[in-house]
Amino acid sequence: MRTNPFGRTGANVSVIGQGTWYLDHGDRKRAIAALQRGLDLGMTHIDTAEMYGDAELVIADAIAGRRDEVFLVSKVLPSNASRRGTITACERSLKRLKTDRLDCYLLHWRGSYPLEDTVAAFEELVKSGKIKSWGVSNFDAGDLGEILDVAGEGRIACNQVLYHLKERAIEHAVIPWCERHGVAVVAYSPFGHDDFPDARSKGGAVLGRIAEARRVTPRQVALSFLTRATTVFAIPKASSAEHAGENAAAGDLVLTKDEISALDAAFPRGPKPRSLPML
Repeated sequence: MRTNPFGRTGANVSVIGQGTWYLDHGDRKRAIAALQRGLDLGMTHIDTAEMYGDAELVIADAIAGRRDEVFLVSKVLPSNASRRGTITACERSLKRLKTDRLDCYLLHWRGSYPLEDTVAAFEELVKSGKIKSWGVSNFDAGDLGEILDVAGEGRIACNQVLYHLKERAIEHAVIPWCERHGVAVVAYSPFGHDDFPDARSKGGAVLGRIAEARRVTPRQVALSFLTRATTVFAIPKASSAEHAGENAAAGDLVLTKDEISALDAAFPRGPKPRSLPML
């Protein structure tokens, strides 16, 4: 599994991690087995959120006795992101996850509370050792500029955003901004939301040809394409240990320039959008 520096945190993190949205909706034992298989294969970055129902409780069981292997991330809801509310939400997540610290803590999306209040809470949590770093999610370049003005350089660890083959909007401004300021980009829903390219489509055919030539799966090709830049990480969800194994194998796949060019042409990024797409 390839690892890359996670922003300016000093941590090296697996380029392919494990998302947990809707993790609590299926069979609990299968979910735990999938997470543990992912850890075994080097997918040590596990992402969750207080919004994700009981996902934090499932993760707690999956990482029991293995906490030090994990780069653990959770998120605070904007409705809780006041200075006091952020700290309370973090403490609640820590209790549910049965751990004493998070490796990174994110504002899930921008809400009505002033960024100054949320950043002050994040910094207080860092000082108390409850989080090692903090970041944001669903922030466009303009939002990133605003929180940079509040926090200063080197404080924003990552920006977690929607990114998949059919939705490449972040390549216009968000990824370049993050590269300039040493901020990691984390791609959520990297297969699309129930919208992975059909094998019979033009783009799907290109994926299939590359996958066949490399003796891998189309989803592994997609993950490798999305993480082709060293600043970008992906957090696909796995519903089974087998699926986790497929995702993990993408962490060792490096596409050639010709393969990247073919995928770039098959899945054009399109014009710069007026607003940042999100789920």
